[in-house]
Parts: sequence; structure tokens; C-alpha cells
Amino acid sequence: MTRERWINLAVLAVLIAVPLWAKSTGEIFIISLTTKVVIFAIAGVGLNLALGLGGLVSFGHAAFFGIGGYAMGILASHAQDYSPLMEWPFLIEGSNQMPVIWVLAVVISALAALLIGALSLRTAGVYFIMITLAFGQMFYYFAISWPAYGGEDGLSIYVRNEFPGLNTLDPMQFFGICFVLLLVVLGVSGRVAGSSFGLVLSAARQNAERVQTVGVEPFRVRLMAFTLSGAITGLSGALYADLNRFVSPAMFSWQTSGEIMIFVILGGVGRLFGPVVGAALFILLEHVLGGISEFWHIYLGGLLLAVVLFARGGLIELLAGREVAHD
Repeated sequence: MTRERWINLAVLAVLIAVPLWAKSTGEIFIISLTTKVVIFAIAGVGLNLALGLGGLVSFGHAAFFGIGGYAMGILASHAQDYSPLMEWPFLIEGSNQMPVIWVLAVVISALAALLIGALSLRTAGVYFIMITLAFGQMFYYFAISWPAYGGEDGLSIYVRNEFPGLNTLDPMQFFGICFVLLLVVLGVSGRVAGSSFGLVLSAARQNAERVQTVGVEPFRVRLMAFTLSGAITGLSGALYADLNRFVSPAMFSWQTSGEIMIFVILGGVGRLFGPVVGAALFILLEHVLGGISEFWHIYLGGLLLAVVLFARGGLIELLAGREVAHD
């Protein structure tokens, strides 16, 4: 077993141990904080599929994060108000069932990613970055101007959604749901990276012309990866909205896209557990340094600069050495 795999197992062990310790000591807030880490890690894993494997520097992944959040908010708000989402041409009701919300969030986010990717992937470099950013901002301003669901004030959900057989209001049980989903997403990411599709995607990142000469269209491969990436990020948005029982246009903001990218860069671009480590470090810094100074982002910027200059493989590579990514 490689050193990186041992590190990955240690990360999972810590993620389980922290909320268990918090429950035994009555520190409920720590459980919620760890749940936030897990949810952000899922968003990071989604971006890492596009960025780490495909080399697609998307600055608009907040669009999918927000779509997932609003899918949850809209369905849950209609369920709590006992009002139909649509009456014509057929009746569609709201739902407070998490599996239903997750499916809808993933499907809508995937469709949005398919459309955005089909347009954005016709460009490259800084143009791709700016187009994805523009799409994210379009969704942000649309949410602000959507008074039916709170506009710029956002939308509150008074009771957390339900999962069959579990009490989702129990912080530990809700953490367990999110943790299992993180494991599933990591499993999907690992399988994709090790598959022939993942190898072709990596090859297209390194030299698209050579891939095209052997009969594979890089555009289609990248579009599939971008769509899957958006779907996973949408799932994390639905979970985040459920954690807070609140959705707002801020979920679509470019700052949110930047934070998701920071998770990936800090932990290690292309590393399977890179987003998990990056999200944990980000939340830890926010919790510890945020209590000291409101300008804690200065320290985060210094750390990010150090990683980019001296540890381009992120903290995972710093600890594990230059082993094969996604090992």
C-alpha cells in the first residue's frame, strides 16, 4: 500500500473521529462544522474531475452548486407550504424527501453543465475561464431578481428534509448521510480516473492534437467530464442548503467558485483526496483565524501562495511525495 493511500485512510479516520469526539463531549457545533467540511469536499471532488483530470479551469462551478441548493430550496418550500410547484399542464408537487431532492439536483445540474460546457468548451485558456465565470454570474443575478423564491434575501426552510429511517435533525445522523455520499463520490471519481475514459481525458489535457489523431474527439470527452463534474457539485449544493436550511444567491457568487477551487489547489490538483484535505484546512482556518481577525483571508492567501510556489501538488503531494495521482 502506498503512502498516499495511508494518508487517505487517515483522513477518513479523522473525519469519523472528530464528530464522534464532539458528540461525546457535547460539542454539537463541531459536528456541524465537520459536516460542512464533508459537503465542501464533495464540491471539490466535482471540480477536481474537470480541473485535475481534464485541465479545465472552471471559475463558474458555483452555478452548479447554487442550482443544487435552489433545487432543494424550491422543492422543500413548496412541501412545507403545501403548494404545488406546477399545476398545468400536469401537477408537480414539492418534496421534503432527500433522495428525491438529490436526484433532481443532480439531473438539473448535469443538464446545466451540459449546456454550459457545450458552449464554453469551444474556447480554451482565459476565454474558457471568463465564459464559465460569466455563466455563474448570470445565475447569481437571476437569483437576485427572482422574488418568488426570496430574491436577494434568500429562502428559508424551517425543517430539515427527511431521509427514510433516519432522524436528519440529529447532527450525527445527518453527518453520516453526507459522509456516505462523500465516499460514493470519491469512489466514482477514483473509478473514472482509473478507467479508459479517465486516461483519454488526461491525454487530452496533455496533448489534445495527438488524441484527435487516434480518432477520439477531445471535445466530447471534456464535455462528458464537465457534465459529471457539474452533477457532483450540484449534489453538494443540495446538501449545503439542507445543512443551513437556507439558500441564497450567494451560492452562485464568484467567491463560491473561488473557494471550491481553493479546496482543490490546497489539497492537490488531480489527487483523489486533495479536495477533502483542502476543504478541511479551509474550514479549520476559517474557524480558528476567523475568530481572531475578520481579515483571516490574508493568511489563507499566504498559504495558497506558498502551496502554488513550493508544493504544486498540494498538501497531499507534500506528505506523500510524487506518487501517481488518484492512487
